[in-house]
Amino acid sequence: MIKEKNDKIEIESKRIKNVKEQDEIILPTALQIEDEISRLKNRRDYIHILFNTIASLIVVAAIAVLISSFLLPVLRVTGTSMTPTLTNGTVVVCKRTTSLKRGDIVAFYYNNKVLLKRVIGLPGDYIEVRTDGTVLVNNEAIDEPYIDGPSYGENDLTYPYQVPEDRYFVMGDHRSTSVDSRSKTIGCVSEEEVLGKVKMAIWPIDKFKILK
Repeated sequence: MIKEKNDKIEIESKRIKNVKEQDEIILPTALQIEDEISRLKNRRDYIHILFNTIASLIVVAAIAVLISSFLLPVLRVTGTSMTPTLTNGTVVVCKRTTSLKRGDIVAFYYNNKVLLKRVIGLPGDYIEVRTDGTVLVNNEAIDEPYIDGPSYGENDLTYPYQVPEDRYFVMGDHRSTSVDSRSKTIGCVSEEEVLGKVKMAIWPIDKFKILK
């Protein structure tokens, strides 16, 4: 009888102990709390950056659509022939015109592609490119602060070369790699081939600029 009672007491004690163990609350350490706060902060920063990026893309897309609806072509630069003025991936806006002057950056059609180059010679001009890369127009060396550096480049013309009527002599700013009017492969650009004059770079945002 006494043994049976003692057994019941022991069973009840174990049950109470188990309940206490199950109900025990384990508090996180200070380090664990700091880690969780840091994780939440990083997540908040990521969401903030993501939101800003998406918002910027939406704004640029809206501007591009708006501009295109006013017949101003939006183009993406591919390649390095116009560096350092325009780098690979830059998005530019053109103005449809065939009224060009020396120094303008022009977009034109070539073999079902659109190329970007700078106008160097106007119809009737005499062009000479010397072996050191110096460019002369009508026997006068021109100032070219925009180029990557002088270079004879891919060149198979006989100089002095006269630009035909209704055509433009164009060259890339990265003279050593650009294939342009110095080569008979490209030749001079006719007015019919001209898409327009590049007016501004709009993307990336930190590269935004108005082009004269």
